[in-house]
Amino acid sequence: MTLDPRTDQARALFVSGNAHAEAGRVDEAAADYEAALALVPGRASVMGNLGLMRFHQQRWADAVELLAEAARQDTGMALTRAIALLRMNRLEEGLAALDQTLALDDRVAEAWSQRGHLMRETGHLQEAARCYRQALDCGASEALHRYYLAAVQDVPDPPAPPEAYAQSLFDDYADDFQDHLVHTLRYTAHETLLRPLLDAGRRFGQVLDLGCGTGLCGRLIAPLADAVDGVDIAPAMVAQARASGAYRRVDEAGLLEWLRADGRPADLVVAADVFIYTGPLASVFEAVVPRLNPGGLLAFSVEQADAGRDLQLRPSLRYAHGRGSVEQLAAAHRLAVQALWEAPIRQDQGKPLMGWYVILRREA
Repeated sequence: MTLDPRTDQARALFVSGNAHAEAGRVDEAAADYEAALALVPGRASVMGNLGLMRFHQQRWADAVELLAEAARQDTGMALTRAIALLRMNRLEEGLAALDQTLALDDRVAEAWSQRGHLMRETGHLQEAARCYRQALDCGASEALHRYYLAAVQDVPDPPAPPEAYAQSLFDDYADDFQDHLVHTLRYTAHETLLRPLLDAGRRFGQVLDLGCGTGLCGRLIAPLADAVDGVDIAPAMVAQARASGAYRRVDEAGLLEWLRADGRPADLVVAADVFIYTGPLASVFEAVVPRLNPGGLLAFSVEQADAGRDLQLRPSLRYAHGRGSVEQLAAAHRLAVQALWEAPIRQDQGKPLMGWYVILRREA
């Protein structure tokens, strides 16, 4: 019996692709799987592995098609296909694919978590809470999922966010962050916050840019500063901020640990649209105020909480703060309110999302 040499070639390419995939060489693995599939068209195992590589290459449509057959029997393939559909905003199909995954194995924590996110983002908050509880029962991250639960249950005293959440969020978002924020969401917080300082023309010695992102604030304030230092928790954001040329240095660290570790005083501390991800502000003020020189300024923006609320964690997974709570914190830390006004931060579903803009001054 003579074996088809193409089968042996395909097998060798498949094995080589597996080696590349295990080593994290996604493009090389994809090339091997694609060559193998050309030799043995329709082979489910090859299609599945190529589908996984296409997913990692963010080629969502290719991944969905290639994973269709393998997803019928393999929970990992089914979940990956579901996430690819969600990335394409094909929400009904994504929900069906998540349910297909859970029909194969209802103990897949990530499938419950993804289902919870979909329910949260589409306004089905009770169902989202159920999914997050199921994810917890299946061993999902306790800290993250208690945070998600708080967001869909509007608890009166929401917890601070897990550090891993902000880091993963902004690392995933970094490549498209600035364009999406400014052009799609019509984000203006950095300009609105800094405009009074730019118009006044005051020069600052040392500026600290908290949660600097890609450097939107740094580029605006740099002409009025002797030095601007930035910090961000997401490595991809740090890389872009460094490349902007606006900063003397940009550190990759958590905001509070960074403030506490370096005691050099500052003349201006800026946090544009940052505290919406930090939650309670008491510990932030405790860390920031000792860093301010006499006469130094703390300038920040926050989303507006509902009337009568000091702090809310919304289904968007962003915190909103009340004006009264900000004023109380300022008074407690002997910071004078130099300016406090309301204005839009960005667009949210076609409507302006309102925020508080605050400039506080440390008295001499």
